[in-house]
Amino acid sequence: MIDPAVASALATRRSVRGFLPTPVPMDTVRQILTLAARAPSATNTQPWMVHIVTGPARARLCADILAQHEAGAAPEMEYPYYPTEWVEPYLTRRRQVGWALYGLLGIQKGDRAATARQHGRNYSFFGAPIGLIFTIDRRLGQGSWLDLGMFMQGIMTAARAATLDTCAQAAFAPFHTTIRRHLAIPDEHMVVCGMALGVADPDEPANALVTPRCEDFVTVHEG
Repeated sequence: MIDPAVASALATRRSVRGFLPTPVPMDTVRQILTLAARAPSATNTQPWMVHIVTGPARARLCADILAQHEAGAAPEMEYPYYPTEWVEPYLTRRRQVGWALYGLLGIQKGDRAATARQHGRNYSFFGAPIGLIFTIDRRLGQGSWLDLGMFMQGIMTAARAATLDTCAQAAFAPFHTTIRRHLAIPDEHMVVCGMALGVADPDEPANALVTPRCEDFVTVHEG
């Protein structure tokens, strides 16, 4: 029998795209990160690094990146997050979530200005008072990225246990040069992504999005 509290934390995890300005105590943030750090890693290497941005530091970083976004900057990511060509069933899933989100926001297909404004909300961490920037030592192998992913999942689950919400954000990765400058990240560490952390805004239309989950990913082998 799965513990109901654990089941609830996992089942209610979602990508929140609108937060209240409600402060999150730093003690709570640190407790979440400490719990998440129990994630497994190859030979206990614990390859994850996380930078917490809040207050004036958060404001400066967000303003800098948003200004570049609004000016039409096209920085490049240091690693390939998305495939160069989408195939099924992933293309359909991607389109469905996009149509569903923009439908809730009233953004019509082809409205590039509205789409850009919505994308720009990433760079304020969707209003969350706490922003997290994740990095990893570029000298490590692909397996360490799996370890980082498990650490991030732990953060998102622990946040739910604290009645908080999150949104993992690959949108920050292309601005790695700016982030590196603001946060004094050493060259050997690669900026992987960001994450918003805070209290979900119940009046944000985007937060009504409920993404479906497929059930055909399991194959049972018996006998």
